[in-house]
Amino acid sequence: MKQTGDTSAQPVIVKKYANRRLYNTESSSYITLDNLAEMVRKDRDFIVYDAKSGDDITRTVLTQIIVEEEGKGNALLPTNFLRQLIGVYGSNVPNMVPKYLEQAMANFARQQENVRETVSKTIGPFLPPGIEEVGRKNMAMMERAMTLFAPFYPAEMKAEPQVAQDDQEYREEIAALRAEVERLQHELAAVKPKAK
Repeated sequence: MKQTGDTSAQPVIVKKYANRRLYNTESSSYITLDNLAEMVRKDRDFIVYDAKSGDDITRTVLTQIIVEEEGKGNALLPTNFLRQLIGVYGSNVPNMVPKYLEQAMANFARQQENVRETVSKTIGPFLPPGIEEVGRKNMAMMERAMTLFAPFYPAEMKAEPQVAQDDQEYREEIAALRAEVERLQHELAAVKPKAK
């Protein structure tokens, strides 16, 4: 838990200038949206102010980060979801949506942790050393994707960023895991009759 006097507990103040440049007042340097995304992933809080008006524009900047991530091919938000979200802005229920999304992300994070624990308890003892690392990498990819929802994602569930794997490598890992589980099942079946 962060102490009140701890400087890391204080959010970093970032100023956005008319030329779209972002200035980190803590490091006294110009930064990019990628730098801010990395701060989110490292659970480092920040507030972005418009340098001219002094308005808090943090939500707008977080939205820009999501748009950039989506543009890089990290498509996480389905088209229908985006259409529905836009439709909510014109309705009379927009005040309920942030709380609903926050609860949905918290539930997702809890379910993700439950799945991780269940898998670890049930097949963990049968897996050879090193296989757990593959599972951790796959879970880290999902957690990294969820950090894009930083305003709604509980801080205690955020994960360190991991390098995403391409589809082919992922398929190969899944195939290798399946083959290894099959091999272990055969070995276990062969050992059971001898144990009697």
